[in-house]
Amino acid sequence: MQEIDTLKRQAAEAAVAHIESGMVVGLGAGSTALKALECIAERLAVGTLTDILGVPCSEQVAADARRLAVPLTTLDCHPEINLTVDGADEVDPQLRVIKGGGGALLREKIVAQASEREIIIVDERKLSERLGVKWALPVEALSFGLRAHVEYIERLGAAVQVRTRPDGSPFRTDSGNVILDCQFGPMEEPECIAGALERRAGVIEHGLFLDLVTDLIVASPSGTQHLTR
Repeated sequence: MQEIDTLKRQAAEAAVAHIESGMVVGLGAGSTALKALECIAERLAVGTLTDILGVPCSEQVAADARRLAVPLTTLDCHPEINLTVDGADEVDPQLRVIKGGGGALLREKIVAQASEREIIIVDERKLSERLGVKWALPVEALSFGLRAHVEYIERLGAAVQVRTRPDGSPFRTDSGNVILDCQFGPMEEPECIAGALERRAGVIEHGLFLDLVTDLIVASPSGTQHLTR
């Protein structure tokens, strides 16, 4: 675990090096993105970064940013974001990713779409030749008609599980929706899956980020690698 934390920190530092004073920065969710938030806070504290405003992707990220004294803003105030640093659950060689393991995929995608650059930071464990090999696809859906949504996604070829909390109650996103973890297996054509999900009323969003990532930073014991689209 300590080695993984070190790799996450390395990837975070490499990404934060691209942040300049005065930027509006998207703050991603998850344990790796938290490392980036900590790096930003450290640079603000010593003055190597100034006048940064962060747009958080979840209520938890907002709380972490306030705890670390990173100034926040909103998309309503700053609809154009210079750069977002976020993590991912799985990445393929085309820089297509699965996100949403933490349940913040809707806001993460909104922030990514508003960003000039979307920098994804991962350790090497997250790399796959095809999406769906290592991770189920999170899908955010309305609870109204939930059984019908599940059956629709099952007909697309996935094994679907409603995400729950440790006490057995349904997991709820910041928007009050449920998460369906959909195991499609290796995805030959993730664009087709994305399109089918987007056509379903009641499916709010899915965790496939197919054309939003501009930069990928991968940390491994041999160092960091920076890939661009």
